[in-house]
Parts: sequence; structure tokens; C-alpha cells
Amino acid sequence: MDAPSKPFGSVLMSTAPYPRPSREEAEAAVRTLLAWAGDNPNREGLLETPARVTRAYGELFSGYEQDASTILSKTFKEVGGYDDIVLVKDIPFSSHCEHHMVPFIGKAHIAYLPHDGVVGLSKLARLVESFARRLQTQENLTAQIIDAINEHLGPRGAAVMLEAEHMCMSMRGVRAHGASTITQRFTGVFAEDRHEQDRFFAMIKR
Repeated sequence: MDAPSKPFGSVLMSTAPYPRPSREEAEAAVRTLLAWAGDNPNREGLLETPARVTRAYGELFSGYEQDASTILSKTFKEVGGYDDIVLVKDIPFSSHCEHHMVPFIGKAHIAYLPHDGVVGLSKLARLVESFARRLQTQENLTAQIIDAINEHLGPRGAAVMLEAEHMCMSMRGVRAHGASTITQRFTGVFAEDRHEQDRFFAMIKR
């Protein structure tokens, strides 16, 4: 499928729009990288690699085409008066470091205290994926997830924790295999009340 005509990222990105190259230009760039790496892009095993990489990038970075407001647009108000913590933990995700364009892989834990209804549980996993499938830092990914929850659900409080292993640390550089990076952010009641934070951590460990 050809690249969309709208600017790369458009309003879904926090950065200024940038013209998206054509598929042919992207494939040519892959061939250049193959040659720079020291291989022959014209040998049999690599002839179709530029096309495969371009298709893969369309999937790996599909988050630029997704919108948090759409994902979180539908809520449910008939919840029997439930107003306690809603937690979805161990949401798997994979993203790509914006500094080296190699993966970081981990899991997300998301909790919120409903104010005026709840969102479908699968939507929180979709929200994580929509931001993870972009060039990222873990810190920014954490902030984007909780900011979207606050903006579109208006909860009394929200909590997000990400745990991930970064291939830019384990595959290159220091090569610290198995090192885990943890980021977290609290808003509303979770930021104001340490007891609520403790409940969040306790529920994650169950």
C-alpha cells in the first residue's frame, strides 16, 4: 500500500509535520544502508529486503496513524456505582528507541480511578500500542499514555508504570543483558495520596 498523502505524523505527533517520502525512496534508503553495512544489496538474499523492511516499518510504526481520542472515545456509565481502582497490568509492548532505532520490549501497568464511567479494558492495551508503535523514549511513552488517559477519560487519578529491556543497552554499547528500566507517573489522587500509590504497587505484585 502506498504511503498516505497527509504529512508524516500530522496532528498525531508532537513534532512539526515532515513530508513522508515515497515507498520507492524508502526502499532506496534501505539499499543504501545495506551497502553501508558492508553487504551487497544486489545479491539474491537481499534483493527483496528493501521492500520487506518498508512493509515491516509500516506495521512497526503504525502508531503514527492512530489517535488516542478515537481509541478512548467510548465509555460505559452503567458500572453499578463502581468507583475504585481499575487496573490492567502486564500489558506487553514493543517499541523502538528514537536514538538508535532498535527495540525496547516490556510491559505496562495502567490504573485509574473512574470519575464518570469506565473505558473498555482492551482500549488501554490499544492505547499503549498506539504510542509504542512510534520512535520513542520510555520516559516519553509513559507520559503520553497517562496524559491521554487524563485528557480523554478525566479520571480522579491515574497511574502508569512501564518496565522494559532496551536493546540499545543489551545489543550494543555497554551490552548490559537483562537490565530493566522502570518509569512511572502518577496524577490526581495517585499523586496526592501515598496510600493510593501503595495500593497500585500492591495490586501489580499480586
